[in-house]
Amino acid sequence: QVQLVESGGGLVQPGGSLRLSCAASGTIFSINAMGWYRQAPGKQRELVAAIATGGSTNYADSVKGRFTISRDNAKGTVYLQMNSLKPEDTAVYSCYYKGFRALGVKQYETWGQGTQVTVSS
Repeated sequence: QVQLVESGGGLVQPGGSLRLSCAASGTIFSINAMGWYRQAPGKQRELVAAIATGGSTNYADSVKGRFTISRDNAKGTVYLQMNSLKPEDTAVYSCYYKGFRALGVKQYETWGQGTQVTVSS
């Protein structure tokens, strides 16, 4: 069992910044990946950014150059620094975790409860 605790959501103005945090606790796999999804009203959930244990990252095209994902492997915590926020970034952001038995072999995955990010004047 892995539990995810998220924090950092809120209301910001266009062009502002916000930092999201997600801490994983429980039985954590040595090989894992963590990241952030978001779901805007009337839209499907999409992957925003992800980071693997070794530090490799990937981002949605819409956030490249504005968002930065990082992690503290010892604490099992992932961060999402969001800069130059736009109204279209408004969504519920959810942390996710994937544990692997071996490289590329998924054993377990779970999601956090979600945190609201609203970008508006």
